[in-house]
Amino acid sequence: MLYRETGQFKTSYSADQAIFPILQDRVFIFAWLVVAFVVAPLMATEYWFQIVLIPFLVFSLATLGLNILVGYCGQISLGTGGFMAVGAYSSYKLATNVPELNIVFIILISGLITAAVGILFGLPSLRIKGFYLAVATLAAQFFLLWMFNKFGWFVNYSPSGSIAVPPMEVFGVIVTSAKAEPISRYFFALCFVVVLALLAKNLVRGPTGRAWMAIRDMDIAAEIIGIKPLATKLKAFAVSSFYVGVAGALFFCAWLGTAETEAFDINLSFRVLFMVIIGGLGSVMGSFMGAAFIVLLPILLTFIFVEGLGLSVLNAKHIEIMFFGGLIILFLAVEPHGLARMWQIMKEKLRIWPFPH
Repeated sequence: MLYRETGQFKTSYSADQAIFPILQDRVFIFAWLVVAFVVAPLMATEYWFQIVLIPFLVFSLATLGLNILVGYCGQISLGTGGFMAVGAYSSYKLATNVPELNIVFIILISGLITAAVGILFGLPSLRIKGFYLAVATLAAQFFLLWMFNKFGWFVNYSPSGSIAVPPMEVFGVIVTSAKAEPISRYFFALCFVVVLALLAKNLVRGPTGRAWMAIRDMDIAAEIIGIKPLATKLKAFAVSSFYVGVAGALFFCAWLGTAETEAFDINLSFRVLFMVIIGGLGSVMGSFMGAAFIVLLPILLTFIFVEGLGLSVLNAKHIEIMFFGGLIILFLAVEPHGLARMWQIMKEKLRIWPFPH
């Protein structure tokens, strides 16, 4: 009754293949867009923009990029932090060396540079898989951060080794650096996330997404039916790295404003991977759900343990780490497909409500 296709007739092929063919899904997505573009800017404070909303958008995009590689193509990666660093440092070099270039193009070019780096480190994926591929991408994580630390050219020979984004405008509004209002940086990141999420949703529904899933499920069978493993895997690395690179550029330009290589360490890679696992492998919606969960949960736990129980911040942080570890084990054991699967089960129950399952 609440969530059924009954009575929703399709009169054309394009209507049947729409990205959201069910009316309830279209209403749901439209409602979230209204919340994101209208309600949140009107109600959020500077704290919410800086601590919750902008980090949520950045990590949603990074999680979506990693999910394309891990969830849809089945290629393990532990180098997300390094690839985000490529996007961040690329945007810094472009912003400082080519200041007349619009910040939108800087973000996109940074993503393309990261895609090229991702293809380079994705070459071993034809010969190795699983644990060995994870080790190869982990090597990329450490190599990239070592490179940014070793060569002063990447930081314009700054003695401190840190980078800072200059003020840049879009339609006359400053959207980067400390001079930008939090709401401006929020809208700047939000537009990127919405557009790229819709592109990803369309991409995984098409021939490219089906080829990725065929490689993920059984690469030998996929090769037999005509799918080229190397080209398909490299395309997954390229698209995934592009999304992660854009997320890294937004991480630096729209959120932090200044950064050092420590901001992109292995902990960041694991954090994004946790978002993929908790949100759900092979799900665009799950990428957003996992990012929201990981961003909001530490704030909630800090409020409970510090404000409610009176624990020290250090002890609360230790409990938070143990809680996350247990949560990962719980999801892997009870619901490997994460929050996205729970959402899907709920929709299936709504289809037959009020009748028993």
